Amino acid sequence: MLHPGSHRAAGLADDEALLRALVDVEVAWARVLGSTISVSVPSLDPVDVEAAGNPVPALVKALRAQVSVPVHTGLTSQDVLDTALMLLSRDVVRRVSADLDRVATRLAALAEEHRSSLMAGRTLTQFAVPITFGLKAARWLVGVLDALSALSALSFPVQCGGAAGTLSRATAVVDPLAGAASFASFLGLSWPGLPWHTQRTPVTRLGDALVEVCDALGVIAGDVLTLGRPEIGELSEGAVAGRGGSSTMPQKRNPVLSVLVNSAALQAPQLGAQLHLCASRARDERPDGAWHAEWPALRGLLELTAVAAAQGAELVEGLEVHAGVMERRAVEAAGELLAERDGSAGAASGSGAAGGGAEVTSTPSATSETPEAACTGERAALTSYLGATDAFIDAALHRNRSRLAPLRGEREAPTPMIPRGSDKNGR
Repeated sequence: MLHPGSHRAAGLADDEALLRALVDVEVAWARVLGSTISVSVPSLDPVDVEAAGNPVPALVKALRAQVSVPVHTGLTSQDVLDTALMLLSRDVVRRVSADLDRVATRLAALAEEHRSSLMAGRTLTQFAVPITFGLKAARWLVGVLDALSALSALSFPVQCGGAAGTLSRATAVVDPLAGAASFASFLGLSWPGLPWHTQRTPVTRLGDALVEVCDALGVIAGDVLTLGRPEIGELSEGAVAGRGGSSTMPQKRNPVLSVLVNSAALQAPQLGAQLHLCASRARDERPDGAWHAEWPALRGLLELTAVAAAQGAELVEGLEVHAGVMERRAVEAAGELLAERDGSAGAASGSGAAGGGAEVTSTPSATSETPEAACTGERAALTSYLGATDAFIDAALHRNRSRLAPLRGEREAPTPMIPRGSDKNGR
């Protein structure tokens, strides 16, 4: 109950999923030893798990009671548990990647749809210069694409080293290197060439990639939270019956998805740091507690990221963009948003406030102009000060298309060069 949305990760990395993965690992190793076994997933006594310090000895005892062929011979507990966690991690990463693909698809559409939707750019909470919502969506998109790249670069290796990383016991029954390679093949994992009992790079890289996912989603959620405040009103979460209500204030529609994704982004870095701390304390040939401290942090990060990715996909797919509010606010703040331009012009002509500061003025208009005409003039001035916005949006969209092209069997054309001072049509 204290992790709202945890049902979205049900069956991915919980105790039942871990136990199934542990059994799969032992079955695969039995194949390496020359036996094809069929076993049921046993129930483990928590007292037995505590007595051994990990669940593998109790599992091996239960499996040996079901079959008469060798089970576990040549492996150690860490081999089995590390490999099982890699199986779970691979499945979680696949799920997260699929959800991030949904996020990227929607953000690409928003970037294109709103490439000309004026809004106020803000830095350090203050009005800065005009931007478009399409540019903001493109920036979100790049963060998500970076996270997808980090996930796709991951490897999920088997752990296969025996008691102290030598596979000495296994040599009596199987060629150790060929056996390790077959072990990996049977499970659909990789064999890195040697054990990694105390070299925890596969785990820390995994953790870093998951944190990067939460970082990217957290930026989106944070912007939605800010721009969705009633006094701003430029974005809002999609309305879903029963979501966002308050226990005491009936007028409220809380941005629940953004809040939960933001919460995940705040929690993830500490879990990733815990994995690095454990990796740095992996002593001798097998760790004495650092390995054990790694398990809850890794599982917590896997589940946290899986939930955040699903919530993030729902958030962006239902996001409501109030482009009219964005433009109106930008036009109202035109004087502030064009201060950089006007200040630069003043500096070039030698004018400006004493001390080198530029005088902040609104876009000039004749006093006889109607409010509508003045608004049109300010809108035109803001639009003329968007710099390379279109080119930056195009670059993000091109990167997204390039990612998708191999999946479709296409060859992506290079992004055309846009001359300085021209718009996307070369004008």
